[in-house]
Amino acid sequence: MSQASNTQMRCIEISQPGGPSVLVPALRERPQPEAGDVIIKVTAAGVNYPDVLQRQGRYDVPPGASDLPGLEVAGTIVEVGADVTGFVVGDKVCALTPGGGYAEFVRTPAEQCLHIPPGVGMTEAATLPEVYYTIWFNLVMQGNLFQARRLLVHGGSGGIGSATIQLASAFGIEVFTTASTDEACDFCRDLGAAVAINYTNEDYVTVVQDRTQGQGVNIVLDMVGGDYIQRNLTCLAQKGRLINLYYLKGSKVELDMMPVLVKNLTLTGSLLRPQPLSVKAEIAAGLEKTVWPFFKEGKIRSVVSETFPLERASEAHAMMEAGQHAGKIVLLTEYGRKLG
Repeated sequence: MSQASNTQMRCIEISQPGGPSVLVPALRERPQPEAGDVIIKVTAAGVNYPDVLQRQGRYDVPPGASDLPGLEVAGTIVEVGADVTGFVVGDKVCALTPGGGYAEFVRTPAEQCLHIPPGVGMTEAATLPEVYYTIWFNLVMQGNLFQARRLLVHGGSGGIGSATIQLASAFGIEVFTTASTDEACDFCRDLGAAVAINYTNEDYVTVVQDRTQGQGVNIVLDMVGGDYIQRNLTCLAQKGRLINLYYLKGSKVELDMMPVLVKNLTLTGSLLRPQPLSVKAEIAAGLEKTVWPFFKEGKIRSVVSETFPLERASEAHAMMEAGQHAGKIVLLTEYGRKLG
């Protein structure tokens, strides 16, 4: 990767829609803060599935956001814009970004920054914002998590899944999860899952029904979609909620909706990126007050599967698409590698 000048930064661009190889190192001008913004010198950036979708040309960038991928980072604030309160130059933060995280510097609204939890390193902190913002918005603000007794999360060994298992378990909720291998199931149990189901040789619907004596779970958190949607409805208890974050197996399905009537079910879902800044500020406040103390107490930990240098982002995406990682994948800037 070329050497940057004092006004430039190294970053990763999407040269064209396509496979991992379209992620290429580049030089860009450093971002400048607008009112309410901070500039973060990036140590580490989390890799998330929306980054893959953006690279493939299937996830549009909101107006005014950077076209560079990367929705979460950890680093040090080096500039603050007008009207910023609660953060100063030198603060160590993790942040949800509007895009542009695959770079040495990134601009983001101050409301989307969080002080790093005590005892959490920069690499680990870079895995927190996208996952926990998503979980809090969907499970707490929309899903009535605190009233749930049982929860089923699909893909328990991934970033969303591993965090959901830990958070729900910390609140005393019985967690069911699915994974593709026995090793991944063991990993999920170590995180606190009460029941981990290898979906390649077990029917998760049957396991849930047997374990709960037919009562079902209160919440299903799903990224799979497709034929899982009907099966998820079967798993839900009375007044249960199906929350979809994505549809890896497709969003167009034929459904028998009768369970929705019979069991008084709610079907919901959301995208985090388009939510207004006021909602993201509310999420951040909830996380710092309720979730961040769990890190200090050791009830929750960040799970990093693999780290890659920023310039090897294409390899990180290839691993993400292979789906065999347990936890989160993180990119480290040159600055981050020196710190490590």
